[in-house]
Amino acid sequence: MKKILFLSLFSIVLLSCSEDNDVNIEPASITLNFSHTWQDTEVTNADFNEIKFTNANGEQLSIERLRYVISEITLTHESGVVTTINEHNLVDVTNAENLSFVTSAGVLPGKYSSVVFRFGLSNDYNIEAAYQDLNTANFSVPEAQGGGYHFIQLDGKYLDSNNAEAPFNYHMIKAFDNSDPNNVVIQDTSFQVNLGAMTVGSNTQLNIQMDLYEWFSNPNQWDLNQLNTNLMTNFDAQILMNQNGRSVFSLVSVTQ
Repeated sequence: MKKILFLSLFSIVLLSCSEDNDVNIEPASITLNFSHTWQDTEVTNADFNEIKFTNANGEQLSIERLRYVISEITLTHESGVVTTINEHNLVDVTNAENLSFVTSAGVLPGKYSSVVFRFGLSNDYNIEAAYQDLNTANFSVPEAQGGGYHFIQLDGKYLDSNNAEAPFNYHMIKAFDNSDPNNVVIQDTSFQVNLGAMTVGSNTQLNIQMDLYEWFSNPNQWDLNQLNTNLMTNFDAQILMNQNGRSVFSLVSVTQ
């Protein structure tokens, strides 16, 4: 709430100054466009359901479903004013839905020292049944596994050590361990992605790329023969996913 009030006061000051100079500065929405690759090769849902990718561990695999949530877009103006847009978007690559997300809240045009979004939902907002769209999409996590929502569902098949097709479910959630009912451990595995400094105009488009290969390679080389299904109940696997996710996103370009 303090951030929203601070932005409002900042907006009033800028708008007042602009009126003195007969310039009307209006807050503008920004658009986040998401594309996907496997290293340098573009990936769309047309590439799904076919074993055609090879991970760092040498396993061949297919992708059958891919969707993930981003939230909390935070912009730091060069003046130091911080604006946080508390919205979220479920990117559904399988159905080619929500690949572009337009913020409903406006941002003042200008130079920003950083633009950041969160992959997943922080613990403060990762509340079971809080979001109707995620409920409808069956993106929630059972209470016995910590509740709240998934961050990513990346499903497919891989060729196992016997060269037979086997399923994998790369599902990332908050890390949850209730093996000791008297000492339940919960760790927030969402993370922020800093897109860097940029100028925001009246129609700013941020073109963001996810390299799917990175989920299986950096810094932890993923062995699908060891880590394939039932990962939501594996606290350590969730930490590994959090670490690997730090390198998957990059800002390709900014257009105005």
